[in-house]
Amino acid sequence: MPRLLFFYLSKRIAAATLLIATGLCVPVVMTTLFQYLPAAAIRGGLLMPALLGILPTVVYIALPMAVGVAVALEFARMSADGMIAVLYSMRLSAWAISFPAASVAVAAAAAGYWLSSFFAPAYVGQMHDVIYVIRNSLNHRMLEPAQFYTFDNGARTLYFRRWRSADVVSGMFIRQFSAEKNEEQIVTAAEAEFRRNANGVVLVMSDGSIETIPADGSSIRTANFDEYAMPIGMQGSGGLPQRNWRGVFERPFLEFFRERPSSSEDPRQFAEWMSEAAKRCGIPLLALVHALLAIGLVLSAASASGGASAAVKAALLAIPAIHVAILVSAETLVRQDTRFVWFVGLAIVVEFAAAIILIARQNANFPLAKDAAAQAVP
Repeated sequence: MPRLLFFYLSKRIAAATLLIATGLCVPVVMTTLFQYLPAAAIRGGLLMPALLGILPTVVYIALPMAVGVAVALEFARMSADGMIAVLYSMRLSAWAISFPAASVAVAAAAAGYWLSSFFAPAYVGQMHDVIYVIRNSLNHRMLEPAQFYTFDNGARTLYFRRWRSADVVSGMFIRQFSAEKNEEQIVTAAEAEFRRNANGVVLVMSDGSIETIPADGSSIRTANFDEYAMPIGMQGSGGLPQRNWRGVFERPFLEFFRERPSSSEDPRQFAEWMSEAAKRCGIPLLALVHALLAIGLVLSAASASGGASAAVKAALLAIPAIHVAILVSAETLVRQDTRFVWFVGLAIVVEFAAAIILIARQNANFPLAKDAAAQAVP
């Protein structure tokens, strides 16, 4: 195939892939963000970590479908415009016509493997860190006024009347119990400021009082203060707080396969690992497989001079259906029974074989091949 034509077709397919991938990813990402992030999370600066934690995974999952649909649409356009007939007249076989689309698909598959094995594992944990912060109210900007919040397993209760700025509140009330001193403290302040440091948050209160109540109720002490600082175990400037667990989806390529759990010791962890392995290994490869199937369907069902509508409908229905079926199998069925991983692999092999057979049959029957065979017969 001429270089200029190769780059022209590749550019069109790549641009269509990016457009379709954007259309697929944006609704999924936005729906997930709205599902897990309350409005206060945006004020707390959690939007970007959550977005970075979701987007790479969604992209590598949706990219193969986008490639398949883009290839189907481009080949349908080529057939409807009579471009397939022109390419045949240039003595290009079906394999040669498929080469630009296959090249884009290979690049998409390589990008998918990089995203699934390296980029996504490095950032997907941030989404779970954000969920951890939201569920435990560890970001002070997510606190709502006129509500009671408990910390340290109920040992400390915090309440304030309203926000005055992003980090300053008025009408602060704190009730805390010290098991070491066996006494309760009630702290009130007219104003309080949340100051972040690398390790947490320091609550600096102004114009208030501290009432100390021993457990036996005797000798209640009261002290007034102009300024009083108290450390709070919340999200500091050093980043999101660390969770006490780490999922298999957070492990990069080498660590992921090196730390494969045992099926006998922890069946649930092994099932999660197998599901993640099926997605990492199988989903990116579908970019090439879907592209070849789209080419085979359009070239086989459409004439060289046009009339590809039926083929396009078949490709546009088949590719998303196959992709979703494989994804659901890898995500849910493999978790139920790890033997379903063989079904995922077999489905990919069958789709690939069907695509190769369709293109090979069309290559054997394309017009110039038949004409050359007729001329060779004496």
